[in-house]
Parts: sequence; structure tokens; C-alpha cells
Amino acid sequence: MTITTLLVANRGEIACRIFRTCRDLGISTVAVYSDADADALHVREADLAVRLPGAAPAETYLRGDLVVAAALAAGADAVHPGYGFLSENAAFAAAVQDAGLVWVGPPVKAIELMASKTRAKELMAGAGVPLLAPVDPATASTDDLPLLLKAASGGGGRGMRIVRELDALGGELLAAAAEAASAFGDGEVFAEPYVERGRHVEVQVMADAYDTVWALGTRDCSLQRRHQKVIEEAPAPALEEGLRARLHEAAVAAARAVDYRGAGTVEFLVSAEGKPYFLEMNTRLQVEHPVTEAVFGVDLVALQLRVAEGEPLDPAVPSPSGHAVEARLYAEDPARDWQPQTGALLTLEVPDAPGLRLDTGYVGGDTIGVHYDPMLAKVIAHAPTRTAAVRLLAGALERARIHGPVTNRTLLVRSLRHPDFAAARLDTGFYDRHLADLTAPGAGTGDPATAALAAALAEAVRPTTASTASTASTAPARFGAWRNVPSQPQVKRYRSEPDGTEYEIAYRTPRTGIPEPYEANGTRVLAVTPARVTLELDGVTRHFTIAPDRDRLYVDTAGASYAFTALPRFTDPATQTDPGSLLAPMPGTVVRLAEGLAPGAAVEAGQPLIWLEAMKMEHRILAPASGTLTALHAAPGHQVEVGALLAVVQEAHPAAATPVPEENA
Repeated sequence: MTITTLLVANRGEIACRIFRTCRDLGISTVAVYSDADADALHVREADLAVRLPGAAPAETYLRGDLVVAAALAAGADAVHPGYGFLSENAAFAAAVQDAGLVWVGPPVKAIELMASKTRAKELMAGAGVPLLAPVDPATASTDDLPLLLKAASGGGGRGMRIVRELDALGGELLAAAAEAASAFGDGEVFAEPYVERGRHVEVQVMADAYDTVWALGTRDCSLQRRHQKVIEEAPAPALEEGLRARLHEAAVAAARAVDYRGAGTVEFLVSAEGKPYFLEMNTRLQVEHPVTEAVFGVDLVALQLRVAEGEPLDPAVPSPSGHAVEARLYAEDPARDWQPQTGALLTLEVPDAPGLRLDTGYVGGDTIGVHYDPMLAKVIAHAPTRTAAVRLLAGALERARIHGPVTNRTLLVRSLRHPDFAAARLDTGFYDRHLADLTAPGAGTGDPATAALAAALAEAVRPTTASTASTASTAPARFGAWRNVPSQPQVKRYRSEPDGTEYEIAYRTPRTGIPEPYEANGTRVLAVTPARVTLELDGVTRHFTIAPDRDRLYVDTAGASYAFTALPRFTDPATQTDPGSLLAPMPGTVVRLAEGLAPGAAVEAGQPLIWLEAMKMEHRILAPASGTLTALHAAPGHQVEVGALLAVVQEAHPAAATPVPEENA
């Protein structure tokens, strides 16, 4: 059957990426969208769009019946699931086919066989694929530690826990099961040995109905946070050819064992000693598929459509060329336990150059909401060598203009330039070891103080009638019967985001009308406009672009970007928060409370009190000190905004208490 109209049962970046291939092939496209996504990019890019009433995934993108009805209503003849949501749901795949639609994915039976990691491992053992021996939690001993607890269904790091102390096993089993049940509707959890300093290496497979199975090389996805990938590359570096061949053979055997069709990924854990162990098979397209496309010169979505239409693959596997690296740009704050961020995305501009690719579901002016994954985009670089690809990607991210919520952009740049990454010393503990250094304020980001100076100079010449809140600070400040004199030193205060460092900038405006730093210290002002400042710093000319948004100023310069919040000259007492107040670190939904939590309850410092779910992640709100809960404003099911007061803890011994920061689960 020839596909003429395709519905993508997904949203964001992957929907936009599939639509791009459809346009190239002359296939009409249909989007589905929740109320929260009514003006999303994937909706704007589709030929047709069908509303799924509601906002939460459970009532929209996870409603297979509504998605099938949408496909029929729009006249689609095929459905592509993308990744996540219903992409590995066998019942949904069956429903699509029962409705007379083409399913752009693997056979229902293959999805069923691989849906449970425990059953998949049993099947792979029979196919001769190397495995880690399972551990029965009921009989586990200290000799079995450390253990990795994993949800039998689903993925994305949900329901995963590392257990290093036997006494913690029972509690972690309960927590993992609860999270798995909430995320996937299946609370089954299993345990296996946790491989220290293991590498996450996977093989892309593509199969047709004529017994052709391609192994399209390896990918290394070891740089992860919360068991979710951050940077991926192909081919996986520093693998012995014998090991690479063994991984290819095992992946093909896994695909044949379930009579696979279409695109899939077989994931392995490779120990420090070079021993591979099967993890799981993802019966869908992977987020990181572009690096394989770049290296092999193929379009995996086009191949998926070709196989779904019943066409054969070429018998010969395409030949690889060069190296590709992908970085996932997230709206999150790595320095604050990866807290997801929301709000208006004012600017998203990534340089366009040979070898660079941008896959995104957002453009400047869009809003990042609370309901979905915080990934904004994927930036991919392809070059003849790994060194060249890494350099190209780091440079592109560094020069990108991203204004709005905090992102992990700086972390990505520093990760790509870290000596361990450059030397391909990769394992899943990379961020456990290096996160503090990689997120240290100011490290390797140029000179934020000079950027703050540029912001102050730009504000000094901005017309006082400009329609931004930040312009209020450019007018002469008046206090009682006196005012600042422009020719005298003026002072502006800024807080760097997100690290919180404060800068106080003194400048004056002489008769020339061009503001200048009060104490030059080797700095000469060459030009100043509200949007651009040029400074000569110890003989070197540097340009700064300034973009204001209310009380926030974004400063971009060669090799670095900064965000500053303009501060009042004097502290506002109304901004102070009562001691012991627990505030929501991000907008989200309260999913549960600690057992017996109520006003008057005694709590211990560091005790988890409230669980908050936001953007597919679960966060624990911890007691800041030992004492008594004097107020509780949170309840399961409540939607809360960032900064909302959730509870108040009165310290038992304030002098001895040590604040404990909020921590993600």
C-alpha cells in the first residue's frame, strides 16, 4: 500500500522531524495536539491537525482511541508513533491496524515480546545474546551490591534506582515500583547487578519483511542524567573491532528472534573490561537516531515508511562515513538537581553551517509548558573525524542565542570540551563525578562582569519611554528631594542567572553622551546602543549584543552568553520568605505526601515530605530542618505554580539546624 497521508501520534521535535521527511516524499501530514499544544510548532507545520481535548498526557497523547479516531477523521491512511507516549504500546499498534490504517512500526508481536524487560531478557538468553544474571531482591546479600532496580515496562529512567546499602533495598523497591506504576501503569520491578563505570552502547537495526536485517553501526550514549541520555555519538568510540562485531551480531540476532520489521535499537551495557550485556530492545525510533543518519547517509524515517509500504531494503548495508555527535538541549538547570524550567522561549537561534543539523519542536516566541519533556532541541554535528565533530558541535552551541528559561547549554559545551570526553573515557558515571565542576559559576564562560558592564551601558542609553520594565532603572532615580546627576557615578545591580552571582556596575555619562565605566581598568568604550555595545579590553575589541525582556537582560558575545536580572538598588523587605517555608521549585502536580503528613507532625531534616511531578520527572521536597510541620498547603492532585508555598516547618533547634536543598527523586 502506498501511504498518502500520515498522522504522527506525537508532538514536538519528533513530530516536526517526521513531517520534514513526509514533505520530501510528497506525503500529507496530520498532527494531533492537546490544549496545551494548540499553538505548538508541530501543529503549525502539519497540513491538518486534530485536537485532543485536555492537557495532561493521560487524557491526550496517551489516549490511543482518540488518536485512531483523529486519524480516521482526518482521512489519514497511516500512523507513525514517533518515540515515547504510545510508540511501544502493542494494543495501540493493534488498534491502528484494526482500523484499517498502516502502522509505521514493528509487528505487534515484536512489541509485546520486548515490552517487558524481564521477558525480553529470557528471550534474548535463548537467542544467545549476552546478559547480566538477574538478582532476586528477596535473597540479595551484600555480595550482590551494588544493585540496579529497573521497571519491567517503559523506559526513560523512570522506576530506576541504584542500591548500594542492603538496608535501603526495601524502601527503594517500594519507591521504584510506585514510580513505575505511575509512569507506565505497571509496578513490576526487577534487580540486576549494577556495573560500575559501564558504557551505554547501542546498535541501530533496520529490518524488512524479506529477511534483510541491517546493523547500522554503534552509538555511545553514556553521558546521562537520571538514566536519560544527554550526549550521543556514532560510531561509539574506543571499541575494539572484535567487540564492535559482536555487538552487531547480537543486535541482528535479537531482531531475528522477534521477527522484527522497521527501525529498532538494541541497547547494551559494556563493562570496563569490555564485556557486553543486553539491556533492552527499543521497538521504535530513538531520540538519537540523527547521528546514525549522518554517518550512514540514510533517512531512517523514510526507510520506516518504505518498510511499512511493503518495500524491501537493499541487501547491502550502507557504508559509514565520518563521525557524528548529538547534544540534547533541555530547559533545565543542571546546577539545581536538573530542575525543569518553563516559560517563554524568547529566542532560539543555532548557527547554520555545513555538517550541522537542528531538530526542534520550538522556535523563538513559543512557550515551554509544564506538561511534557523539557527537551527543546537536538543539535547534531557531522565531520570526518570525532575531534572535528565535537569541536563543531561545541562551537555551534556556544554561539547559539537562547533567551528565556535556563537551559543546559553551558553544561553541554563544557561536557564536550572536558578532557575525559575528548579522550573518549566514557561511562554512565560521568556526571556523578564531574557535575559540580561542570556547573561551577563562571567556569570557562568568559568574563560575566564585563558582560554585566555591557548590559549597564546599553541600559544607560535606552530611551526611558521604551516598553520594557527594565527601562525603569535607566531613568534618573529619585529619592525624596534629591535625584542622581547623570554626570556623576551611576550604579546598577544585576544578578547572573542561574548561578545567582551579583554584580554592581558603576558608570558615568560625560558630556559626550556616551556612558563609560567609572573606573576604566583597561576598558575603553567604542560604541553603545541599546542593542549593541563594543568595548576595547586591554587592546582587544569585543562586541556584545543585548536583548532586554522586562527585568531580564540577555547578553551574547563571542564564545559566551549571559542572562542577568536587573536588581533594585535597595532590598525589598517584601521579597523575604519566612524561615522553614517549602516553596515549589517549579510548576507541577503534587502526586503524593509523606505518610501521616499533617500540621503538628514531627519531621526530620532531609525527610521527603512532598512529591512533585513536572515535565515527566518526579521531585522530592525535603524538610529543611528537624522540627514541626506548622502548615500544609499541598494535597495530591493539586497543580502548583513555581514559588507556591507548599508547607512550613518550624525548626526545633534553629541554631543547630542545617538547611537541606530540595532534591529530585
